Amino acid sequence: MPVNLPAPDPKTLFPIAGVRIGVTEAGVRKPGRKDLTVVLLDDGASVSGVFTTNRFCAAPVQLCREHLAMNRGVRAMLINTGNANAGTGTDGLARARSTCAALAQQLDIGVEQILPFSTGVIMEPLPNERIEAGLNAAIADAKPDNWLRAAEGIMTTDTVPKAFGAQLSIGGALVSITGISKGAGMIRPNMATMLGFIATDACVHPSLMHQLALELAEGSFNRVTVDGDTSTNDSLVVIASNKAAHPVIDSLDSADGLALKQAMLGVARNLAQAIVRDGEGATKFITVQVDGGANAEECRKAAYAIAHSPLVKTAFYASDPNLGRILAAVGYAGIDDLDQSGIDLFLDDVRVATEGGRDPAYREEDGQRVMKQSEIVVRVGLGRGTASETVWTCDFSHEYVTINADYRS
Repeated sequence: MPVNLPAPDPKTLFPIAGVRIGVTEAGVRKPGRKDLTVVLLDDGASVSGVFTTNRFCAAPVQLCREHLAMNRGVRAMLINTGNANAGTGTDGLARARSTCAALAQQLDIGVEQILPFSTGVIMEPLPNERIEAGLNAAIADAKPDNWLRAAEGIMTTDTVPKAFGAQLSIGGALVSITGISKGAGMIRPNMATMLGFIATDACVHPSLMHQLALELAEGSFNRVTVDGDTSTNDSLVVIASNKAAHPVIDSLDSADGLALKQAMLGVARNLAQAIVRDGEGATKFITVQVDGGANAEECRKAAYAIAHSPLVKTAFYASDPNLGRILAAVGYAGIDDLDQSGIDLFLDDVRVATEGGRDPAYREEDGQRVMKQSEIVVRVGLGRGTASETVWTCDFSHEYVTINADYRS
């Protein structure tokens, strides 16, 4: 079961003017499950994306980059689950192109105006003929209030759909934001198998979209980790349909730009944290905060060393305050001139270590009390400066092994 993650409330998933979503069952991998989604955009929408840094990236990621670079205006997205179309070589590219061509013909738009996305099992041929056969049903299902069905339609090992929305006022106009994501394993963001789609009806100048996508990714999806594996298919797409009745935002640093970015970042963080809360077999949601760094980079190194460590994560699953594992992770994080005598460690309000050694007042029963909680904050002070970074992770349980051992079954 996910950690304190209820199912989405449909009332909080706002239709976005200029965006319609259709979902169907195409039998991509298994019958009887939603596995094919189309997102249809009115002409004039602004779109950008951030994609995996894994050099062995999937065919759809390669096509998304290619199509976005053509700058012809995105009019549709095609998303399948059940098959990642990664590790499939030139055949995988040809199959992805075939699905885009089939959808382009249905919609009477250019192939380069379609962004494809796939998630699921790696190194298996994409059943493009099933996807193409399902396009009519997906298009016929398209409507503005289909966000929850779309969140369900992109799931793989997820146990609950992930979707959040927000609204704010800009220039006297009501602006809506809705986003969905999927991911539970193979999550080590660096743009996290992770897909995220966030849309708003706000009017945003096209030149700002890539920077907006980068900042949203950096503040959310690039701050979560489940198992340290960077997927072949990670993608975050940000859409502005430009339908709201306010002047165009031409600077992310303007009052309107900052307000929109903050609201969208709130949705993005909820989506990213939902992935961790639903991490495969997760029983605990862990915030790792590293303060007192000389710079942000070394704070991130220390935070990820803790968040990735199987020894740390299994200790949290067992509620075992074997907290030397955390200090060891900080020590091998790659901060070459780190002075261990300056390190402090807290679990929530419990001070575990001070100046690099066990705090004289620390009692193991206090550490165990915190570690039994479903939500835990690990705070490390490096004593080197004023920089601070936060990442979110989960524990490792027996169920994680079971899920991944049986994934292809």
